[in-house]
Amino acid sequence: MPTEILMPALSPTMEEGTLAKWLVKEGDSVASGDLLAEIETDKATMEFEAVDEGVIGKILVEGGTEGVKVNTPIAVLLDEGEDASDIGETSAPAPETAQAGDAGDKAAPAGGSAEPAPAAAAPPAPEKDGKRIFASPLARRIAADKGLDLAQITGSGPHGRIVKADVEGAGPQAAAPAAEQARPDAPAPAPPAAGPSAEAVARIYEDRDFEEVKLDGMRKTIAARLTEAKQSIPHFYLRRNIRLDALLKFRSELNTQLESRGVKLSVNDFIIKACALALQSVPDANAVWAGDRILKLAPSDVAVAVAIEGGLFTPVLRDAEMKSLSALSAEMKDLAARARDRKLAPQEYLGGSFAISNLGMFGIENFDAVINPPHGAILAVGAGVKKPVVGADGDLTVATVMSVTLSVDHRVIDGALGAELLQAIVDNLENPMVMLA
Repeated sequence: MPTEILMPALSPTMEEGTLAKWLVKEGDSVASGDLLAEIETDKATMEFEAVDEGVIGKILVEGGTEGVKVNTPIAVLLDEGEDASDIGETSAPAPETAQAGDAGDKAAPAGGSAEPAPAAAAPPAPEKDGKRIFASPLARRIAADKGLDLAQITGSGPHGRIVKADVEGAGPQAAAPAAEQARPDAPAPAPPAAGPSAEAVARIYEDRDFEEVKLDGMRKTIAARLTEAKQSIPHFYLRRNIRLDALLKFRSELNTQLESRGVKLSVNDFIIKACALALQSVPDANAVWAGDRILKLAPSDVAVAVAIEGGLFTPVLRDAEMKSLSALSAEMKDLAARARDRKLAPQEYLGGSFAISNLGMFGIENFDAVINPPHGAILAVGAGVKKPVVGADGDLTVATVMSVTLSVDHRVIDGALGAELLQAIVDNLENPMVMLA
């Protein structure tokens, strides 16, 4: 039977994407591992591979189509011996659909009776700990019929997607609690109050010249996540000035010695290392908010904001406390370059417990950054500026001073703990040789 290929979920947070272009055409034979299409998520352009073999019988969504929801049929794959006539004329989804590679999740042929009996609709996508569980519509229907809890089933499909075989092979431990099976659908929560509509805003400026800029997936995601962050995270802010003279001198000496290896350390490399070591010194602050609990991380996984055209990425340097300054520098350059080309894989920009946003290179002396959930904190870094300061001996002198602001999630980190973390960061940066000990 023909199999519908569904729009894939290429990252845990993806809900829709742009089908940028097809790499195959109708009538092409494909095998497992062949590239089918390029999909643009909110963060990157990724290649979508076939897992099953067959012939592309029909393309349902043209290349360049935006806003394609995850699990929407985008093409039909024919098995051996089938032809296009088996697909039928209807453009509506077949009663049972499958992602390419969902073994056994086959679409029923659309031919036959002119008015087939409608199949029961698949239950809505379930969630676990507030996160969506990806499962094919057929798998959801079978699970509902058997009273199985999809949260207890491990998926074997692409990116952990639950397919028919997983549900049919599930043991009794996957049975949903009786109360949950009988529970009626809860009413949807009321949406938050929205601002004025696009039409209302446009009317205000109808007598002025303006250009309407369409939001792409990245800008929509940034708008949604940061609105959520400022509305739901109880931010508080801690500010310090850091004297950089010792660091700048040490950096210059190191760069002279590393020149033969083609390594040039930036101040940002030292900031990453200082934050990573501070999280180890203050382990209670190396934590994230997980809805009804706090997760304390053992490694220092530090995210760094990278500005790209139309938005930003926060690639994560994992185990940053274990890496040398030169290794951090090389990894950061690679991640930043691939971020600007939108070539990062989801695992390279998801996760971490702490982030750094550095606008010092733009001449910004100080600012407050918005926490990137579920992180516990983010450090906003300003420019190093020469300022008059009072030395330890009471004399007035000139020093290079950098202003930083630590934005903290009060659910995760209290004031005293945040101050302790910021003090550890300051100590590392003002005594840079300690970071090599």
